Amino acid sequence: MISSTCNAWHRPMFQPYRWEFRLRSVCFGLIFVWFAPHPVAAQSPTQPPAQSRTLAEQICSSERVVFLGDSITFQGDYVALIDAYLQSHACGSPAPMVINVGLPSETVSGLSEEGHAGGKFPRPDLMERLVRVLDTTKPSFVFACYGMNCGIYQPVSADRMQAYRDGITRLRDELTQRGVPLVLMTPVVFDNQIAKAKGSFEYWQYDDTLTAYSEWLMSLNKQGQPVIDLHTCFSKQLQARREDDPSFTFQTDAVHPSLEGHEVIADCVVEWLRSHGVGSSDSIPSVADEKRLKLFQQKMRLLRDAYVAAAGHKRPGIKAGLPIDQAIEQANQLQEQINLSFSGSNTNP
Repeated sequence: MISSTCNAWHRPMFQPYRWEFRLRSVCFGLIFVWFAPHPVAAQSPTQPPAQSRTLAEQICSSERVVFLGDSITFQGDYVALIDAYLQSHACGSPAPMVINVGLPSETVSGLSEEGHAGGKFPRPDLMERLVRVLDTTKPSFVFACYGMNCGIYQPVSADRMQAYRDGITRLRDELTQRGVPLVLMTPVVFDNQIAKAKGSFEYWQYDDTLTAYSEWLMSLNKQGQPVIDLHTCFSKQLQARREDDPSFTFQTDAVHPSLEGHEVIADCVVEWLRSHGVGSSDSIPSVADEKRLKLFQQKMRLLRDAYVAAAGHKRPGIKAGLPIDQAIEQANQLQEQINLSFSGSNTNP
C-alpha cells in the first residue's frame, strides 16, 4: 500500500532531504526540515487578526496545531501523515508543532450508552477536559473530528442530535473566545455492511446516523465555519474499492480504520488543504518509504501521550505519557533520525 509509485508536490527551496509515501489518491513527496518545538509566544501586535488572513497563513503561522477527537484520532496515523505534509509541503521552516490529543471513547455530545465498556465506565465527555487541554497545549489552530461515538450507536433521534449540536457549539464558542481558528471534520463512515455481517451492533445501520450528523456539520459552512467532509470522501473511497472486491473494508470492526483507512483520511484532509491554498498541486514522481513513516508515528505518540496525560481525563486504561519536556526532547531526537535517514537518499530533489 505505502510502497506504490505516485506523484507528489515538492518545494526545492528548503529541502535538505526527501522521502515519499503514497496515499490513496494524493501522494506526498516529502522534503524534510529540522523540527524543533519552540515555546509558545504571544501573537505579534503587527500580525493581522485570523479573520483577515488566509487559511494557509493561519495554519503555517501557527506555532501549535492541535487535533481533537475520539479513538480514531487517538490512533493518530492520519495525524502523523498530516504533520509530515505540513512540514514538508505546505509551511516551510519552521513548520507548526502538531499535537494529537484524541481520547478513546470520547464524545462531544456528552452521551453514553447504558453499560458502556461492560459497565466499567461511561464515555468521557470532551467538555470535561476541553479547557485543560487548551490551557496545556496552547494551540494556535485546532482540527476536531467528532461524531462516531456521539450518537451512541443508535438511530437518529431529536434529543441525541441536539446534544451533538450543543457540544459542537460549545467547542466552537470556547475556541472563538480564545481567538483560535477551528476546522471541523465530519466523522468517517460506520461500515454498515461489516456490522450487519458480524452481528456485533444492535443497530447495524448506524451510518445513517453519521450521515445526518455530517450533513448538519456541513451546513455550518454557510456560517463561515470551515468543515472537511471526511464522511463523503471516505465513503467514496470505500465504494470504489468494493467495485473490485465487494467484501472489502477499511474497518474490520465497522468503526476503527486500518492504516490504509488512515491514509484515506489524511488524503481527504490534504485534498481540502490544497484546495484552500495550503500546499501546492505541482507534482514530481516519487517512491514510498514505510520505515520513515514509522518514525513520524513514534513522534506523534510520544507527544500525544505526554499532552493527554498532562491535561488529565476520565478515561481508564490510557497509558501515562512522559512529562512534556522529556517528550519534546525525545521527539526532537526522532526528528534527527528522520533527517539523517535522508542523507543517503538517491532520490532526486
